Amino acid sequence: MPGLIGPPMGQLAGGVLMLGFLRFLAGVLFVIAVLAAVYDGTRSVAAHALVTTSLFEHWSKLAPTLFNAAQGAVQRYSHPLVWEVGVRRLLLLPTWLVFAIFGLALAYAGRRRRRVNVFAN
Repeated sequence: MPGLIGPPMGQLAGGVLMLGFLRFLAGVLFVIAVLAAVYDGTRSVAAHALVTTSLFEHWSKLAPTLFNAAQGAVQRYSHPLVWEVGVRRLLLLPTWLVFAIFGLALAYAGRRRRRVNVFAN
């Protein structure tokens, strides 16, 4: 009788798949963070000074229409201060830092849980 002793098979398989997906997504974010760090590093070496590129600069250069649409949507559907105080501050951080932080968060969420055996007499 499945389900009487442990979780149903669907829950167990779905949970394992979700953790694997979170780890995969964390790896993708780490790769993007490394690419952004290498980009900043090469610019820093060429300039003989520390150069960092913000997420705002990258996003506005790579996809300006998407950036403008996202800005308009946030300002239209929420309070205008959400963009100015919250989102804009996040976008002014270095790109490698933002992607590394989100990668760490997803890697932590997708980590393999340690199995705890509880023995009761």
